Amino acid sequence: MRSFAGRDILSLKGFERAEFEHVFQVADELEPIARARRSTDLLAGKTLVTAFYQPSTRTRLAHEAAMHRLGGNVLGFSDAKMTRAGDFYQESIKDTVHMLEYYGDAIVMRHFQQGAPHEAARWASIPVINAGDGWGEHPTQVLTDLYTVRRELGQVDGLTFLCIGDMRMRTMHSIGYALTQFDAEMIAVAPPEMSLTEEFTAELAAQNLDVRQVDHVAEAIGEADVIYMEPVVQADYTASRDERGEQVGTTPENYRVTRELLREAKSDAIVLHSLPRMDELPPDVDDTRHARYWEEAYYGVVMRMALLSLVLGAQER
Repeated sequence: MRSFAGRDILSLKGFERAEFEHVFQVADELEPIARARRSTDLLAGKTLVTAFYQPSTRTRLAHEAAMHRLGGNVLGFSDAKMTRAGDFYQESIKDTVHMLEYYGDAIVMRHFQQGAPHEAARWASIPVINAGDGWGEHPTQVLTDLYTVRRELGQVDGLTFLCIGDMRMRTMHSIGYALTQFDAEMIAVAPPEMSLTEEFTAELAAQNLDVRQVDHVAEAIGEADVIYMEPVVQADYTASRDERGEQVGTTPENYRVTRELLREAKSDAIVLHSLPRMDELPPDVDDTRHARYWEEAYYGVVMRMALLSLVLGAQER
């Protein structure tokens, strides 16, 4: 297994089974710190730089909370428009990263351009963590999701993941790559214009993950152990900001999960959603035994604690 010290976390493509297990193990060791709402000095003297060119709530704050829990410092920006990277000069990623690497020990970047964190990693002498790049990937979110599944259901192997929503999304790409390393099944439910591409489906099949596609969530909800949701009413992930206009579409019934539909689910099935949500997941689902998206948000801090401690060398390997 490759060492994590000094390593970029850019994609789950090629992430090995042993590496998933090691990250989960480190997260287990650090979880009591987060649960007790206390801090440690594991990363004392280290600084995380947040470079968010696109809006974020959970991903940015989870990384910042994780760094603070580990005794480190945080600095950065949450809106590129307030920096030279987003004003008149439109500073290049290369120039920005060359500057940021002198200010901290790791960079976490969200960007509306697919591949931007990979570009940053080319020029940075410190680790770069991809916090979501356009329609590309979102590795830390999916590591969080699988860790949540492991904590709530005990394992990932042997489970069926019903993935609902826009299959072009970065989370759907990362969950596909991740599940190739487990004995799991993936069922996809998406509008035709948002379905898995033939190229991506073939890429997953080459790694022994065959994805079955159905037209309506009701067709497969009874098979699911994990109901993995994203919206189909989507913002433009290739834009730095996409504020809601006057007209916002509603989600077709095919892609909604309701209390009534959950009556057809397994008794121990769990619902995950990286949030924010719209009408695809009504608030009254929050009160059911299936909801795990609040726990998912909590485990997001734990997972980022594990990743930061690993890439900054505070944990072995």
